[in-house]
Amino acid sequence: MTSVVIGNCGFGFAPVRPEARDRAMLTMARNEAVPLECMQQGMPWDWQTFPEFLDSIERTPKGVNMLSYVGLNPLMSWVTGSVEDAKHRPLTDAEKAHARQLLDQAMQAGACGWSAQLAGENTIQRDYDGTPMITDLMSNEDLSFFAQTLGELGRGVIQMIGPPKTAQFLAEQSGRPVIFNTLAPRNDQHGAPAEAHHEIISWLREQNQRGNRIIAQAVTCAIDYQFTLEDWNLFDSSPLWRELTLGTKQERLEKMRDPVRRASILREWDEGKAPLAGGGTEELEVRLGVSIDDLLFAYTTDAAPELEQWEGYKVREIAKRLNKHPIDVFLDFSIICELANGWQSIPREIDTEVMREVANCDYAVPGLSDGGAHTKFLTTGTYPTEFLSEWVRDKQIMSLEEAHWRLSAYSAQAAGILDRGFLAEGMPADIVIYDLEELSLLQPTRAYDWPANAWHLDRRAKGWRYTLVNGETTFVDGECTGSTPGKLLRHGSAAV
Repeated sequence: MTSVVIGNCGFGFAPVRPEARDRAMLTMARNEAVPLECMQQGMPWDWQTFPEFLDSIERTPKGVNMLSYVGLNPLMSWVTGSVEDAKHRPLTDAEKAHARQLLDQAMQAGACGWSAQLAGENTIQRDYDGTPMITDLMSNEDLSFFAQTLGELGRGVIQMIGPPKTAQFLAEQSGRPVIFNTLAPRNDQHGAPAEAHHEIISWLREQNQRGNRIIAQAVTCAIDYQFTLEDWNLFDSSPLWRELTLGTKQERLEKMRDPVRRASILREWDEGKAPLAGGGTEELEVRLGVSIDDLLFAYTTDAAPELEQWEGYKVREIAKRLNKHPIDVFLDFSIICELANGWQSIPREIDTEVMREVANCDYAVPGLSDGGAHTKFLTTGTYPTEFLSEWVRDKQIMSLEEAHWRLSAYSAQAAGILDRGFLAEGMPADIVIYDLEELSLLQPTRAYDWPANAWHLDRRAKGWRYTLVNGETTFVDGECTGSTPGKLLRHGSAAV
C-alpha cells in the first residue's frame, strides 16, 4: 500500500472546535472500537478548520501518501453548533450558506470531495451512545444541498454507504462521480450463492450508460469477524442487543444476567429477528452477516479453563450437546469469562464464478479495505494479498495485468488521483514488488502499538518484498524501514 484515502462514510475530525474535540472522538469509540484515551493521546489537535487539518497531515511524517474527504458529520456539527443539534433538525438557510463556504474552503485546500454514511435510523454503525450518526438522520433536502454544492464547485467525488437509490440521487443532483459501498458476493440463509450481485451490476451498468458516474467498491476479501463482547457493537441492528451492549462492563454483565432481558432476546431469536454478526437480521434471505449460532467459540480465558473443551465448536454445536438455547450458550459463556473470551465468524465460501462476475464488473474497484475501521474485529486491509493470491493466482478470475490495473490505476482514478497508480517516466515512484508464488496471509494477532497502550487486530502477509513510496523504500520483506516519504495529496494539485 502506497496511498490511502481517509475520511470515509462521513467520519472525521475537521472542522472541530476545541471544546467539541472529546465529543468528536467519541463518535469513533464504539463504532470503530478505538478507545477515547487512545485518540486523546494520539492526535495533536493542532487544527480547528479543515484546511488546518490538511496542513497538520502535511507536517506529520508519513509512510504513505494521504488524500482526504470532508466528512459531513463534523461539518454539520460545526455549522449547527453540536452533534445533537445536527442529528435532530435540518440546516437553516444561514447554516447552509456557512456549510457551502466551509466546503468550498476545504476543496480549495485539497479535499477530494465529501463522504457520508446514509443508512437511516436502523444503521449498524452507531455513535458511542447507540444513536445513529448525523448523516444517517439527515434530511433529503440537506443531502440534495450538499450534492448540488459539490456540483456547483465543479470537482471532487462523493463517497457514500447506503441504498443504491440514494447513490443515484446523489449522482443526479451533483453531476459528480459517486463511490458506492458496496458490491458484494452474497449467500442465502443456507450458505448457497445468491444472485443479488447481478442486480447491483445491472444497476451500475444502467446508471453509467445514463451518465451517472457511479463506481462501486467490490468486496473481494473474506469478512472474518474476531471479537469479544468487551467491545463488539456490530449487533446494533437490534435495539435489544444494542441496549445490552451499552454501558460499563459491569452494567453489561448485569443486563446479560437479567431474566427479563434474556427472555426478550430469546423471543427475538425464536421469531427469526435476531441480529447477524456484521449487519442485518435472521429475516434476510440474502446476507453478508453471520448467524449467532454459526459463530465459533474461539478461546476461553484463564479464569474459565473448564470451557477450553468447547474451543473450536460452533454455538449451535455446543447448544445441542448441552441441550441449551444457542443464545443462552453465547451469553452464558461470555458471562463466565467476563466478556473476555473470543468469538469468531467463519467466512462463507464464495463461489468462484460469483467472485469473477463481481471483480470484473466494469464499474467496480476491488477492496473494501476498512483499514482503520472496526479495529478490534476486522483486518480487511489485507484485500490486496487475498485478491492476488487466492482469486487471481489460484482461481484465475482475471489476468494479473488486469488485477494490477484495478488495484492501482483504476482505484486511483476513482478517488480522483490522476498522477499515481501507474508507472511512467516523470511519475512518482510508488512501487510494490512481490513474489506471487510466496504471497499469503498470516494469522491475525493483537498489536499493542497505539497510544495509551490500545490494541488492534493486525494481520501480516508473506511475499511482499519491497514497498517504495515516492522512490524511498518503506518496507523490506514485511519489515518497516522507518522511512517516511509519504506526502499529503491535495486534490486539484498533487491529485486532480
